[in-house]
Amino acid sequence: MIKAFFVDFYGTIVHEDGEVIKKITKIICDTGKVEDPSDIDGFWWKDFQTMFMNSHGETFETQRALEEKSLAHTLEKFSSNANAKELSEMMFAHWVKPPIFEDSHAFFEKCPLPIYVVSNIDRSDLLEAIAYHDLHPAGVFTSEDARSYKPRKELFELALRETGLKPDEVIHIGDSISSDVKGAGTLGIKALWLNRFGKAVPEDTRSIATLTEALCVNGDGSF
Repeated sequence: MIKAFFVDFYGTIVHEDGEVIKKITKIICDTGKVEDPSDIDGFWWKDFQTMFMNSHGETFETQRALEEKSLAHTLEKFSSNANAKELSEMMFAHWVKPPIFEDSHAFFEKCPLPIYVVSNIDRSDLLEAIAYHDLHPAGVFTSEDARSYKPRKELFELALRETGLKPDEVIHIGDSISSDVKGAGTLGIKALWLNRFGKAVPEDTRSIATLTEALCVNGDGSF
């Protein structure tokens, strides 16, 4: 019997950071030595992901720390004299007041089950964003709480432990195949891939196009 939803936040309930990343990339282009702007995105993302995947337990660092470090590395790589802390603050100005998807409020209002937010973000920033949109989840679990990031299992384990729920009593919803679908799957949690943009659906992946489609899930997890 499904008793609750675990739901990702950025890219699922609210928009990701694509627009602010474009602005930061332009600043680096204008202040550094760059032949192709796509080189900035490629280096920045790879550098961040490397640190991100190695950040857990004793080596855990918050998103703010990792973001500022990856920006500093990127500025150095492209000989930019921009300020890493200032650029990082631009990122987090978005994180605390992100645009919300049109169906998100309806999902929270109509859902008959408790909704728990499970997110790879620092707790204070996530709580500020939730309050900004006047959302009322039953609980919030963050990477900072678990000292680990999805797709590792620790964040899901924390959410299960704190809610007293079993893996087969939860459905996790998220926009990332790797972090959300595969991450939840490591613990046997059923997952729905929120595929808002009509991408090809991988085999054996259950997808929905809007959050409100999840409300059609039956008590046993079937549609």
